[in-house]
Amino acid sequence: MRERLAAVVLALALAACEPAGQPAGGPLGITRGTICALDGMLLADYAGPHAQIHYRQGEPEFFCDPTEMFALYLVPEQARRVTGLYVQDMGSTDWERPEGHWIDARGAWYVHGSSRHGAMGPTLAPFAREADARDFAQRYGGRLLRFDDVTPDLVALDGGALHDQTM
Repeated sequence: MRERLAAVVLALALAACEPAGQPAGGPLGITRGTICALDGMLLADYAGPHAQIHYRQGEPEFFCDPTEMFALYLVPEQARRVTGLYVQDMGSTDWERPEGHWIDARGAWYVHGSSRHGAMGPTLAPFAREADARDFAQRYGGRLLRFDDVTPDLVALDGGALHDQTM
């Protein structure tokens, strides 16, 4: 019994040492059965960038697009400890059939307000490289943002600043 208790205490202590933002396994790939945490849509069926949030406890959550990820992450009620935020680098994957190319959302460049739509309409287009984001913005419009520039009003799922009243 004593050894078992010591093992549990050691496991908890090691888990507390895990650096924030660094989940053990990193980003996960999308399968045919991966669903969006907000609406149950099958991600593999939709174009545009997808996103995922990993938590200290529980399973990661996937999202149809980065807008949904930010909308959930930025709410004050978010109490679960986030250990990773990932988006797809649209400078490295195909917009119509995005696969892989996951990057840390906190280090990405985003284009807001472009003419390219994701699964849920207007979306934030994420890029690993600033040059790719600038090229995308020149071609499709929009402005460049960093992670900390994204505010709740920019990702309102009710149409808000995205001007999409169909969501």
